[in-house]
Amino acid sequence: MDRTKYDVEIRHHVFRRALERGITPDRIEDTISGGRIKYFGNDRVKFVKQGRKRSLICVGEIRGLKIVIFTIEVKGGEKWKNAMNAMF
Repeated sequence: MDRTKYDVEIRHHVFRRALERGITPDRIEDTISGGRIKYFGNDRVKFVKQGRKRSLICVGEIRGLKIVIFTIEVKGGEKWKNAMNAMF
């Protein structure tokens, strides 16, 4: 998929979650422009960028010539480790 053919819209919810999780807007932009692309469902897409300590995942939907990013996930880091330790 050629990302440059699409306009990217980032919902306000993404920025709120990013602030809660200590993620800068630059990291979101870097993830969308340079991360791996995973497709799921008919029109859903994930942009995944792995860092040294944690992975950042931007989840969106393809709507015509626009990609709408509606949530952000973080895998790894202290919060994830604490959750995994609580499970076992």
